[in-house]
Amino acid sequence: MQLPFPEAEIPDDATLERGRKLFAGETEFLKGVVAMDGLPPADRMEVCFAGRSNVGKSSLINALTGRKGLARASNTPGRTQEINYFTCADSHYLVDLPGYGYAEAPLPVVEKWQRLLKAYLSGRQTLRRAFVLIDARHGVKPVDEEILTLLDQSAVTFQAVLTKADKVKDKDRAKVLEQVRAALSKHPAAFPELIVTSSEKGDGIATLRATIATLI
Repeated sequence: MQLPFPEAEIPDDATLERGRKLFAGETEFLKGVVAMDGLPPADRMEVCFAGRSNVGKSSLINALTGRKGLARASNTPGRTQEINYFTCADSHYLVDLPGYGYAEAPLPVVEKWQRLLKAYLSGRQTLRRAFVLIDARHGVKPVDEEILTLLDQSAVTFQAVLTKADKVKDKDRAKVLEQVRAALSKHPAAFPELIVTSSEKGDGIATLRATIATLI
């Protein structure tokens, strides 16, 4: 019997090539958005990336685009409270949502971020899919459940991307995957396939590129 939320298979050569070409050109930072009226025109499809602080989101975006300094991580709680837009191949936007889960962030900052996030997810018609990053060492945490529920409520399809897979010992891998699958099974907006990645080793990056290419 096939497991729920199986790991994505490596795409065929043609789809892998589509993904490679999509990210072969320049990906440029466009703007940081702090309010809905600052969003760029909805003139192309976009995908967004969400994840709790220190999940490796910046590293993943940099690996995806082949540019080490494109997305910058901030270790300061609450500093990055913008929705960051990047143009890619003149055909779509990559959207980097602020990291969540900073317990130290001031409550007004958290509330402002939550309002902006809700407005973006529920009101952006060109958003094709959200990729929610989950640390492969820890699985789905309670703070992740908040964003997953918000995506359900916003009727935005999301796909779980496990990060830092190279940091997980083989004996622990199955247990983490079981926990992630059980958590995702409670969310109707979850796309029924996992992408397992390592930004450091490059694992899963070509598959993620190809997946995005099929959405554009």
